[in-house]
Amino acid sequence: MAYDSIFKTDLFAGQTIIVTGGGSGIGRCTAHELAALGAHVLLVGRKVDMLKQVAAEIVEDGGKADWRVCDIREEETVKHLVSELIREHGPIHGLVNNAGGQFPSALASINQKGFETVMRTNLVGGFLMAREVFNQSMSKHGGAIVNMLADMWGGMPGMGHSGAARSGMDNLTKTAAFEWGYAGVRVNAVAPGWIASSGMDTYEGAFKAVIPTLREHVPLKRIGTESEVSAAIVFLLSPAAAFISGSTLRIDGAASLGGRAWPIHKAQNSESYNGFHRAYLPDVLQPDAPKDKE
Repeated sequence: MAYDSIFKTDLFAGQTIIVTGGGSGIGRCTAHELAALGAHVLLVGRKVDMLKQVAAEIVEDGGKADWRVCDIREEETVKHLVSELIREHGPIHGLVNNAGGQFPSALASINQKGFETVMRTNLVGGFLMAREVFNQSMSKHGGAIVNMLADMWGGMPGMGHSGAARSGMDNLTKTAAFEWGYAGVRVNAVAPGWIASSGMDTYEGAFKAVIPTLREHVPLKRIGTESEVSAAIVFLLSPAAAFISGSTLRIDGAASLGGRAWPIHKAQNSESYNGFHRAYLPDVLQPDAPKDKE
């Protein structure tokens, strides 16, 4: 089997694209699709085993992939990483700033360390990666960057630290698009809503119990797939988006719109797209998944 992308198979032939957080979830899926479209994918993350596994999957499927361990929150480490990747692989044509992480908590219970850790992971790290890729490569050769956000348009109750970071990344995307446009660099972002991804299985307690019910709050009455996010990222990296920069594309089934006063009717005619041949349904969404009542 192979990735069933809607894009032409040689779309990124000869291009080198970095995917941070490429060892799991949306990053893994995006890396697979980019490789299936001819890109040499460079996976970046903190967990060796996961990166090696995804790289092996891509190679087994006939694609090109390498991996590097890096904590993107450390400035000098990022500088060295980007320099090393350019030395080994040449100019960087694309960057998918996907790496991130957070934990559920009310604002009143988040201490300074926890808040700053999430900010560094979801905002500072993405900034450092984008800055170094621009300074060391794209300022000379052009390129495209896609940043990862989330549905934080109405605040992000229960994850205020991540909401603040993602909101900051939205603004950073706009600023970078304006400042770097002269060099032929486009900077955009995607903002996924509730996506069936491995990250869902990292949550416990009350938050975990809510996950299977999330589809009821989406006008399309379903949860999105990793492939639906990956396809948007691929589009924004592609020549078809050559005049799109500074934009954030929401991928949430319209869940971020409307209000409680307007009812969401029973769904019909809403089918998901899943081109990822190695995708799997998170445990928490399995039909026989145990209910956590804590």
